[in-house]
Amino acid sequence: MKLTILGCYAATPRTITNPTSQVLEIKNRMFLIDCGEGTQVQLRKNKIKFSRIEHIFISHLHGDHFYGLVGLISTFMLLNRQADLHVYGPKGIKEIILLQLRLSNSYTGYNLYFHELESTESEVVYEDEKVVVKTIPLKHRVYTNGYLFLEKNIERKLNIDAILNHDIDVVYYNKIKYGGDITLEDGRVIPNEKLTFDPEPAKSYAFCSDTVYDESIIPLLENVTVLYHESTFLDSEEYLAEKTMHSTAKQAAKIAKLANAEILLLGHYSTRYDKIERFQEEAQTVFTNVILADDGKEIEF
Repeated sequence: MKLTILGCYAATPRTITNPTSQVLEIKNRMFLIDCGEGTQVQLRKNKIKFSRIEHIFISHLHGDHFYGLVGLISTFMLLNRQADLHVYGPKGIKEIILLQLRLSNSYTGYNLYFHELESTESEVVYEDEKVVVKTIPLKHRVYTNGYLFLEKNIERKLNIDAILNHDIDVVYYNKIKYGGDITLEDGRVIPNEKLTFDPEPAKSYAFCSDTVYDESIIPLLENVTVLYHESTFLDSEEYLAEKTMHSTAKQAAKIAKLANAEILLLGHYSTRYDKIERFQEEAQTVFTNVILADDGKEIEF
């Protein structure tokens, strides 16, 4: 599981910082999460192939999380994209994007699908044989969802010594990986657990931005591998977090601790602070394993 931070600062872009956008690679799938201004420039800087992006997840309709979307969609068109593109986001995102495309006479030559979200309950919005994505309902000034990305580790590890001992043909290996028992020529049935080892524990990634401190999301985050949680403010400005419906670094750490997360990744910093290390220091008073997001940072888990 690899995460590339394209932008992780709050509100407005600056010459040295970018608003929210991330690329998650999980099980050979690539997902773009949020698309603030400058996303496509950051994609180029980080040498990420545009053609690999087939699914874009938008958390909410505040500009620092989606103003780069129409530009990226238009660039895909200029690059003669043929593959389908799926956009997941709050109801209204289709109207906003199509209006801009229509008034600029910039229609795509590829299929553009919008999956508009309205539910205030968690729901599955994407699933294939390797990954499932669920919404994490968040509390912000507008309708907002985080996203939970879950590996589906159903392939078991082959016990080659046991397989060779029973002289099982290689054509059955795939069946064995997916839990199948094997019947030998003499009629004996070899149960799968004698031919395989348990798979690696499935990894998971939770993206939570933007939101006020909200313990109701903890059941959805339980035992998550990596939790990205917004930390717009430090504890000294908690009153601003409440007023703007954001969180502090200490509050993000409380969520991570209550959810028994393995790793907490902080981001969405207010640019009022001179050093983002202060966010890590504050969070570590509550939760030990804290990583700071920063523009251009690649993290492998």
